[in-house]
Amino acid sequence: MFYYLDGTVAEIAPYLAVIDCGGVGYACKTTNYTLSRLKKGQRGKLYTYLNVGEGIFELYGFATQAELGSFRLLIGVSGVGPKAALAILSTGTPDALAMAIITGDEKTLTAAPGIGKKIAQRIILELKDKLAKESAATGLDFSGGGNTVNVSAFTSKATEAAQALAVLGYSSAEVSLALKGVDVENLPLEEIIRQSLKKMVK
Repeated sequence: MFYYLDGTVAEIAPYLAVIDCGGVGYACKTTNYTLSRLKKGQRGKLYTYLNVGEGIFELYGFATQAELGSFRLLIGVSGVGPKAALAILSTGTPDALAMAIITGDEKTLTAAPGIGKKIAQRIILELKDKLAKESAATGLDFSGGGNTVNVSAFTSKATEAAQALAVLGYSSAEVSLALKGVDVENLPLEEIIRQSLKKMVK
């Protein structure tokens, strides 16, 4: 129903931003990450997700498509609702979440209020498998042949870095470009992802 809201930031509260679009204030539940990028009285754009259910009509808004994509992935995990997803995304950035999933870092996930070890393990298990399938579907094949992504070094770290970038919604072409020039053989996985993301946002 809504793809994004683009208007004036009318109000900011914990986990909430109100965007005034043509005199109508849309209340969006959101994360600390998104709130940190908004200023009251200034223009703001949020990519939205509408949660509709029995007696429920909630609008969620995110500063980037990457964060919205991460939110969608999280609520797709059994036992993880919108509230839990917001809590997880509020403890860090979308790339930190992607890195936690790829590296199996339960501590990053359990740092969020209400997220226990079992839920963290389920998120990692379900999303790691989903990321692997998505990377294959988008052509992130590191065999080096055919119409595949051309990455300078076809290593397991390069594959994991590409999967982490895929969870943030980047295309195979964007991932290929971001990984070019990054020392995927010698750098730690976390640094490969960080350097690639820096190139993405330039």
